[in-house]
Amino acid sequence: MSKATSSLPRSIGAHAILLTYTIIALFPVFVVVINSFKSRQAIFQQPLAPPTPKSFDLIGYTTVFGQGDFFLYFQNSLIVTVVSLFFVLLFGAMAAFALSEYRFRGNTLMGLYLALGIMIPIRLGTVAILQLMVASGLVNTLTALILVYTAQGLPLAIFILSEFMKGVSDDLKNAGRIDGLSEYTIFFRLVLPLVRPAMATVAVFTMIPIWNDLWFPLILAPSEATKTVTLGAQIFLGQFVTNWNAILAALSLAILPVLVLYLIFSRQLIRGITSGAVK
Repeated sequence: MSKATSSLPRSIGAHAILLTYTIIALFPVFVVVINSFKSRQAIFQQPLAPPTPKSFDLIGYTTVFGQGDFFLYFQNSLIVTVVSLFFVLLFGAMAAFALSEYRFRGNTLMGLYLALGIMIPIRLGTVAILQLMVASGLVNTLTALILVYTAQGLPLAIFILSEFMKGVSDDLKNAGRIDGLSEYTIFFRLVLPLVRPAMATVAVFTMIPIWNDLWFPLILAPSEATKTVTLGAQIFLGQFVTNWNAILAALSLAILPVLVLYLIFSRQLIRGITSGAVK
């Protein structure tokens, strides 16, 4: 039996496992979406049933678009998420390349220092971060959120990407240097294309916490002009009464941009998972 033939069942098994996990992960999303198109009574009576002509109701979406500026909230969340992802991937990849490529005294300690953010939650420094943003005049700006989320995502990005970059062939990089390529050209044209699956993995694991975060938007940017979609949805949560139709409708709408971003990165992510499974 050839090597390609023997690896075929492994590839099929990897895809089957991935499909199973996808179905399990998407089931809560499915429940949220179908209930967003149902009346309040139908939500509590038959939460797992799809909407019928009798239970179908768009009151949730009507309420969402009638109260608050949700188009602005979505725009703010999208700007913060995309810009933060860009800086996390750019700076994380550059730092990982430096740590994996150049040997110097303190290299290991520097890597451990940069990875401390994985073990120490950034929320522990909320008071200091707020004081810094107040002193810098960045309170109630999207810039404050972008800076915080970039700092939050860098430790994981550096930790993952540095391990992948150590596997990039030294002969390839040395050949580029012999041909007169600069270090920046080697980084952007030779190294980054080879670690795209790893970067997609970092992007997927980074964008979800940013999009769903409530803590820092509430602390740093609570004004109406800078509200994110997660913070904006809190207007439907009351101390005694909760508008479940509006909450489910807002959550269903919030899923769409994340789903688009996930689809953008999923091809590279799945390629990295399946290639590792069939080695």
